Amino acid sequence: MNMPTSTIAERKAMIKGIVTEILEIEAEEMTETSLFKEDHGADSLRAIEILASLEKAFSVQIAQESLAAMVNLDGVYGIVKTAANWNE
Repeated sequence: MNMPTSTIAERKAMIKGIVTEILEIEAEEMTETSLFKEDHGADSLRAIEILASLEKAFSVQIAQESLAAMVNLDGVYGIVKTAANWNE
């Protein structure tokens, strides 16, 4: 679902929705900078599930090496933005 006309806020909301669903937490519990592992109890399997779901949702390929930077919503957005070649 490449979304060239969507806004930054819409993209971030979609990413947050994917992440909070996988981590089984309420959206209100997560901030842009709260850490998946430390603040929300995510493990490596959840991280891989997040990566795969983002690839499917945005029709992109994300290198597994990018997992190290995907520690919070800000990091995830940056990785997806690069993979999707979003210009803002």
